[in-house]
Amino acid sequence: MDGALTSSNNPNEPRGVDAGQGVKWWTDAWALFVKSAAIWVVLGLILFIILVVLAFIPIIGQLASALLLPVFAGGWMMAAKKLDDGGTLEVGDLFAAFKGDKLTPLIVSGALFVAMMVVILLVMALLGFGGAMGVMAGGMMNSGAGMMAGMGMGMIGVLVGLALFVLVSMALWVAMPLVALRGVAPIDAMKISFAACMKNVVPFLLWGVIYFIASIIASIPLGLGWLVLWPVTMLTVYVSYKDVFGG
Repeated sequence: MDGALTSSNNPNEPRGVDAGQGVKWWTDAWALFVKSAAIWVVLGLILFIILVVLAFIPIIGQLASALLLPVFAGGWMMAAKKLDDGGTLEVGDLFAAFKGDKLTPLIVSGALFVAMMVVILLVMALLGFGGAMGVMAGGMMNSGAGMMAGMGMGMIGVLVGLALFVLVSMALWVAMPLVALRGVAPIDAMKISFAACMKNVVPFLLWGVIYFIASIIASIPLGLGWLVLWPVTMLTVYVSYKDVFGG
């Protein structure tokens, strides 16, 4: 495939690609989007509405969202492959991963994500609590140095949380297509996804820069640009997976 730098006989072995592929993932995703733009937008709206409804259900709704989002993401990957292979995209394709043997491993992926986020929040909470106590202690003792140290610990908590979130994002990036399209076990898929990101840091960074700019533009007209950006972003996951793993 264009942009490949390395190859392997192992179909689940990620390969490094050229930095410019970070741009090409967007152009290829756009090309896939325009093949059936209206249906992609409808799928995005349906998923958004489902997530909003679940968000109004205390605790259970949020948990259901976290567990089911990978299932919907898996269905999205299956729909993208179907269209990419010459099939016709349908609204029901959003729920494709709820059928067959993909449901359980995708829900397990969601459970692993929840567990990782809980760990991140606990780490941030502990460091933040320590920082707050430091600020309070410094204030009680009229110690500017103590207050600064407490504030510094709080900032460290934020930075550690962000760093951990980046690592989790790397583990999840192409995990869903690996599970949904190749039947890779959830934990193995996350390990492979992390390895794929490590091999392609530059194109992924370039992808991120484009996403950041696109998200600003999409938010300007009352956020309506997200009707297009969200589906296209999801398609970049499929396209990058296809590129890094050879189709």
